[in-house]
Amino acid sequence: MLRRTILTVNTGSSSVRLSAFEVGQSDLRLMATERLEAETGEPEELLRAFLNAHDLKTFTVVAHRIVHGGAQFTTTTHLTADTESAIADLSPLAPLHNPRALRWSTACRAVLGDKVLQVGVFDTAFTAHLPAVAATYALPGEICRKHGIRRFGFHGLAHSAMNRRWRQLRPDIENGGRVISLQLGSGCSITAVACGVPQDTSMGFSTLEGLVMATRSGDVDAGVLAFLQRTENLSPNEIESLLNTKSGLLGVSGISGDMRVLLESDDPRAALAVELFCYRARKYLGAYLAVLGGADAVLFGGGVGENAAPIRERILSGLEWCGLIFDGAANAAATGCEARISSSDSRIEVWVVPVDEATTLAQEAVALLRHAEKL
Repeated sequence: MLRRTILTVNTGSSSVRLSAFEVGQSDLRLMATERLEAETGEPEELLRAFLNAHDLKTFTVVAHRIVHGGAQFTTTTHLTADTESAIADLSPLAPLHNPRALRWSTACRAVLGDKVLQVGVFDTAFTAHLPAVAATYALPGEICRKHGIRRFGFHGLAHSAMNRRWRQLRPDIENGGRVISLQLGSGCSITAVACGVPQDTSMGFSTLEGLVMATRSGDVDAGVLAFLQRTENLSPNEIESLLNTKSGLLGVSGISGDMRVLLESDDPRAALAVELFCYRARKYLGAYLAVLGGADAVLFGGGVGENAAPIRERILSGLEWCGLIFDGAANAAATGCEARISSSDSRIEVWVVPVDEATTLAQEAVALLRHAEKL
């Protein structure tokens, strides 16, 4: 069998993670991985440096994380001129993500050549089939149908990876039962899943809805935007920039969008930003307990979710009423590692589950390759 290798390119709102895998008969072997800040160089330059640093020569396929696939892309898809054009058309809905992913696909083609297969794995795919009641906005139906306006949901790779790991931890619970997963990083979202099927999620038509994020606002009264447009004479592009890059933790604190900085600050604005972040997450958690009729598990992933014990504690405080008994000592010890942070007598298990999006991307690429080989 020919040696097959996979490059995964995970472009986030503020960074990119490159990983290289070798495909075995039944597993994947990680050969190299690096997380790079997006501002440190152009994609082609960063890719060449990664390949040279790890002596990587050739690849069978490159798997890209694409944040917004809209209604068109609900499965892993070959990246061609036509599909990339369609992904570019969705950029206004994910302005921090889709254009960066397309720049990386161009860079990979330039460095690795046109013959290397490139595929897109879409963050919207996991929640592409939300129940109508969770996917629908209370706007005129004719306008929604005309413009394809609905709630899509994002962070699908992260939420599916956490749910898959939970099922491995508790195979005795059929299809994983009822799970609420929180992906907390620069971008943040929370998803309610019943027996492996997403029932609701906090992000919607774009990556702006829902939780407070590093520089994104999360939920905002739409009337505020119309008010600002009139009183501040802001254009749509300026409003979009305000909501995506100047709001969230950064906007409230006036200091930083980095949770680590805010936790160390004694500025009352930083304290308010942190409290708002936790309050909004706890509010959604309570709502999703209602959606699912309780839960078997609450899972934390992402840079903040995996490493910020004080944030997890604040989000989970006061939930004894629903049977969630928090273990403070276990939580304090869980930094960047998989761990249960609920007590042994808690009816709802709470776990920190490091999110491995690179492996999920590689698995999607392998599945597509094997499907093609059977045709």
